[in-house]
Amino acid sequence: MAKAKETVSRTLLVALVLSIVFSVVVSTAAVVLRPLQVQNQNLDIKTNILSAAGMLNEGASAEEIERTFAEFDVRLVDLDTGDYVEPSAVGVEDPMKYDMYKASSDPEMSTNILSSADKAGIKRRPNVAKIYTLSENGDIKRVVLPVHGYGLWSTLYGFMSLEGDLNTIEGLGFYSHAETPGLGGEVDNPRWKSQWVGKELYDADKTEPKIRLLKGGVGADTPNKQHKVDALSGATLTSRGVEQLVNYWMGDQGYATFLKKLREGEV
Repeated sequence: MAKAKETVSRTLLVALVLSIVFSVVVSTAAVVLRPLQVQNQNLDIKTNILSAAGMLNEGASAEEIERTFAEFDVRLVDLDTGDYVEPSAVGVEDPMKYDMYKASSDPEMSTNILSSADKAGIKRRPNVAKIYTLSENGDIKRVVLPVHGYGLWSTLYGFMSLEGDLNTIEGLGFYSHAETPGLGGEVDNPRWKSQWVGKELYDADKTEPKIRLLKGGVGADTPNKQHKVDALSGATLTSRGVEQLVNYWMGDQGYATFLKKLREGEV
């Protein structure tokens, strides 16, 4: 009986020691690998920004991506006023470190959206957004804007890039979603994404976003086809979600005030 108790005690001791050792190893690995994880996350975001802007070369190395992205100015924008704000206003020194999606969950850094106005299905909107501009000789050549909204099964996160006129779309891409593969998941299809290139966001007065995803497709004779893109086949709710999130973020509650000021040289 004594030997049995001794065996059980030794077994428990070994299990305890192994648990402690493994815990230390896992914790150490997490701490050591965290900077690499953050670096990879930042590189992924930069890759998707360049992709939306049509500036990503196939097979580009990390160094090339970093070098190309360095051409952009990263700025923070107050969505209510349309003015630039300093990073210190949101508690960071580097604008790249500001997380507008984390801010969305902070009542002091975000605004509750009335259900009647919540076209994108996001419930809360950050007060400050992070945007990316590229200038040449003092003139804006392109602006890349983060967008997100609910589709069928998930929130889609992506970027929309605009040409220097702040109306013509250069590209739209989503880097995170959980829509149905082969249906709503076709938002990742390069052929579908290419349809956005050259489309126009606003009406003639540049006051209201007019993007529509058209069931049955856009033809040569489709009225106002400059504002229309083919809906995703068999994915009505995802298509509607994309249409609504684009129009929400390019509207008055999103970037419209900022874009108007930028167009008129007020920021």
